[in-house]
Amino acid sequence: MRIRVTGQQPLNGTYQPSGNPNAAIALIAASLLTDQPVTLKNVPLTASTEAMLKLAEWTGAQISYDQDCCTTSIHAVQLTQRVLAESETALTTGALLLLAPILVRRQHVRLEFDFPLNRIRAHIEALRDLGIGISTTNGAVECNRVNWDYRDIILAQASVTATALVMMLAATLGKETIIHNAACEPHIRELAYLLEEMGVHIEGIGSNLLRIISPPELQGANITIGPNHIETASIAAIGALTGGRIQIEGTRREDLRMITTVYERLGIRLDVDESEVFVPRHQQLTVSEREEDVDASIETSIWPGFPSDLVAIATVVATQARGTSLIHEKLFNNRLLFVDRLKAMGAQIVLCDPHRAIVIGPSPLYGVYLDSPDVRAGLGMLAAALVAKDVTTIDNAQAIEQNFAGVFAKLKNLGAQIEIE
Repeated sequence: MRIRVTGQQPLNGTYQPSGNPNAAIALIAASLLTDQPVTLKNVPLTASTEAMLKLAEWTGAQISYDQDCCTTSIHAVQLTQRVLAESETALTTGALLLLAPILVRRQHVRLEFDFPLNRIRAHIEALRDLGIGISTTNGAVECNRVNWDYRDIILAQASVTATALVMMLAATLGKETIIHNAACEPHIRELAYLLEEMGVHIEGIGSNLLRIISPPELQGANITIGPNHIETASIAAIGALTGGRIQIEGTRREDLRMITTVYERLGIRLDVDESEVFVPRHQQLTVSEREEDVDASIETSIWPGFPSDLVAIATVVATQARGTSLIHEKLFNNRLLFVDRLKAMGAQIVLCDPHRAIVIGPSPLYGVYLDSPDVRAGLGMLAAALVAKDVTTIDNAQAIEQNFAGVFAKLKNLGAQIEIE
């Protein structure tokens, strides 16, 4: 898919973010833990959720999806698979989460993959700490089911996937489980809410210390997935950058606390209540704090810190804010490589190393040709195009919409000039 974006058009109106796709992936996996029907509402139809639904159906679950209502019904009377081959694990990173329901329902699971074992070492260590029988070979991990009365474990990393796996296993195989250093992102909270609906007792939701007490048997459930906070924050920034006024509805205040704090450093002011965000018209963005060498420092961190998925948007904002900003990506390698595209559009950016970039603003951006936007940086590139003078062509733009369902149509409703070729 190729799109042509005409920039410098103020965006105005009301916007509704889709459901959290990372939460949807985890909840689809958790729905397979029981033989009772589970209904998930507000499921976004992204590439990752579609792949996860296909995998759930492949395991033997009956799946129905109502696209008009964004509702998925899952009924896993029985699971028929015990091997997650490379062909399945390659479909989506969420495939690893299916390890839990298959292990619970089929007693044994074999996971085959074509990436270094070190990538999932924290997950394997967590399973071993639970007492799960683990054997590793070249390109495969085999797990055997074990039940326990009590376990108290600490995760080697505050990994979202490792936390989700342990939560699902604790909800079914253990009577009482304590998890230290758990991830606490919004999608982990969503998983906890679903497990509670299924009868599990969970203490410490939203913190890095969880206590899980399993029921005698999991029940069916009916739950609505919360909004995508990354989409919410991205659209809020785009509204401020274009000088428009946007009302974002169906949001959640607790998911935006650190994000709004960081935005304030870059000059973006948001009015946030429990379920809505109002973006007022911004005439000029100015960074609001002074440090030793720069005017503002933006650092990514594990939740509840500033999320890495917003580093591209924050960098684009910094190019339009008066002052000097340091963008420090502390969590992942190579996520700042997209700045070369911003520099091609006219941004003044010095990439110090793979983790740090200094941005001097404001700099006028100009339309260029952008090829193959990175999924993580996709909305950042789109934001830059909406700010730039003239026309920006973005090739392989399906990478953006596959992660943010229907975002082009929703932005066009706000007045964005986006032509899909």
